[in-house]
Amino acid sequence: MIEAERFVPEPRKDTGHGRSPFERDRARVLHSAAFRRLAAKTQVHTAGSDDFLRTRLTHSLEVAQIAREMGARLGCDPDVVDVAGLAHDLGHPPFGHNGEDALDTVSQACGGFEGNAQTLRVLTRLEAKIDGAGLNLTRASLDATCKYPWPRSWLNSELGAERPARIEPAAGAEASQPAGPRLEGRRKFGVYGDDAEIFAWAREGAAGEARCLEAQVMDWADDVAYSVHDVEDGVHGGYIALGRLLADAGERAELCADVAAAYSAETPGDLAEVLTDLLADPALAPLARYDGSYRAQAALKGATSAQIGRFVAAAVEATKAESGEGPLRRYAADLVVPRLIRAQCALLKGMALRYVMRREGAELWYERQREILTELVGALADRAPDGLDPIFAPLWKAAPDDASRLRVVIDQVASLTDPAAVAWHQRLTGG
Repeated sequence: MIEAERFVPEPRKDTGHGRSPFERDRARVLHSAAFRRLAAKTQVHTAGSDDFLRTRLTHSLEVAQIAREMGARLGCDPDVVDVAGLAHDLGHPPFGHNGEDALDTVSQACGGFEGNAQTLRVLTRLEAKIDGAGLNLTRASLDATCKYPWPRSWLNSELGAERPARIEPAAGAEASQPAGPRLEGRRKFGVYGDDAEIFAWAREGAAGEARCLEAQVMDWADDVAYSVHDVEDGVHGGYIALGRLLADAGERAELCADVAAAYSAETPGDLAEVLTDLLADPALAPLARYDGSYRAQAALKGATSAQIGRFVAAAVEATKAESGEGPLRRYAADLVVPRLIRAQCALLKGMALRYVMRREGAELWYERQREILTELVGALADRAPDGLDPIFAPLWKAAPDDASRLRVVIDQVASLTDPAAVAWHQRLTGG
């Protein structure tokens, strides 16, 4: 079966447990060093700043759980979508998207940096399992992790940030309006030039830039998880005050403007109507008086569960209405997310953006994070290969040119956790 093939053929393992190739893939990701490091990598808040808040690790576990259930209801192999959910953030560097921006700036000479392209690199090259193939996952599992299956060169077109799962349009609207996040104009891609061979292998049989259903399910599960959970963290931490939104029409208008600029193709006026209904939702309304008590935390958890359940069910029902009961998998269908549901999800993401990521005083720490990573890349480039970890030093020595050597340094820095990046920077620069 072509979907279960591995880039480097392996001897058949017969342990008597009858595990499928995709179950083996899931185990490989769970036991990987890159997965463990997610425990100390930023989700929205800096990792370790609060014992309630989510890290990249807890976020990835939640994405995998949502994706597995949604995929199973559609007919996907549950282990394939589980692998995609667990693995989708393995390439994220220290300090989240802010770290991505910093590394992209300093890596232009070797093709830039993108967390999703780095994920492919981690899975197929950097994780130590099978020489020359990283974790050597099956073709289906690798394809499912390809959230943006195109190289950076595709970004020369005007179509922008991301290829979306299909949106269900309103009457008279275009079906192809962009759906995914466009945070501050960032542009996404999924493969570096020197990883093109294994990318092409994983994508064998795919039509152009089409995404398999499992990748679309993982992508929507990611949106659902971080929109709902980041609001949960923000409410609990006192950053997001829903009572203020209910009372202040001007604040609601500004939030909708932020969302239209960063996350949604809807107009601020249309988003305002959706926001009014969303805040009146019986599950969310009690959170306007959140005080951190046991009862309040139970209501917050109930709101989280209700939102996730609604967002998942809407996508499953709309997809089955479009493509039939199935089972649906691989390239047999596209995920359909109703327009209203997409707008509600975008509004929740906007709350985290406006009240958490852009909170007063945050930019000073963001600027420092960028300085740390920029200076760390420079310091390691000067000291390589001696300053690199044993796994990266031989790669630096074998690199054929300056661009390839810079890529190895970027790989080293991207692999670090938030605390490790700070510690390495202090050790190498004294800063």
